[in-house]
Amino acid sequence: MTRTTSDSRHLTAAPPTDTASRRPPPKPSPARWWERPWILPLALFSVTFLLFAVPPYLSLDPADSRLPVPESPSWYFPVLVIHVFGGALITLLVILQVWPWLRTRHPAVHRWSGRVYVLAGLPLVGVPAMLIAPFSEAGASAQISGFVWAALWSAFTVLGYVKARRRRFADHREWMLRSFALVYGIAFNRVLHVLLVMITAPRVDTVYGGDFEAMSLDLGAASGFLSWILPLLFVEWWIKYRKPRRRSRRARTTDKRTASPASPAEPDHSA
Repeated sequence: MTRTTSDSRHLTAAPPTDTASRRPPPKPSPARWWERPWILPLALFSVTFLLFAVPPYLSLDPADSRLPVPESPSWYFPVLVIHVFGGALITLLVILQVWPWLRTRHPAVHRWSGRVYVLAGLPLVGVPAMLIAPFSEAGASAQISGFVWAALWSAFTVLGYVKARRRRFADHREWMLRSFALVYGIAFNRVLHVLLVMITAPRVDTVYGGDFEAMSLDLGAASGFLSWILPLLFVEWWIKYRKPRRRSRRARTTDKRTASPASPAEPDHSA
């Protein structure tokens, strides 16, 4: 009887389990701030652009404006100033939004800066841009480009905010990246315009009759479109191609770290 009981206990005993194999794979450690070397150049580029673009508007004098100010409507310059100051704010907020270290270590700062980006950016940047775009003295092309830019930026920003509220964070990041690309299109416009002028300068005599101002005005329409279309295309490429590859590489690295190959069973020589 005793032997039967011991045999039944031996037969019903649960087989030993490998606790290490049941452990969830460790989460990848958050990237340190110095592992994102593009953050510092982005911040320097942003600050440099703001130091160039904003000071002329601090005097609140239309004569100091870097953009031509039409005589009518009378509200054009005040709305332009609101747009410039609002643009300076959201340009600095973009740095906080795209910084992975800050998003991981200080999520509250990321959330609140994002709310300011949306709730302040729409009335201070998007709406003013749509109001002043039809009155630009750079021509119809610049007017269309400015209005389309403002409409797309507002739409991308609203969509990003809605996705975050619905906790669809992957979609949220993609829409906000599109919004950020359009923000930096404003600064990229200055750089691109200079490059186009340098490329076209040898033809100023043959094409524009030596009128450098006419050439610059003509190239302004091209740079106005390209300055936000090119960054947007780059972001779309990164989302569709580059980002999935980075995720797959990260997954393979995590699998290699967590893999624990079982040691081969040794033959039994006791028989």
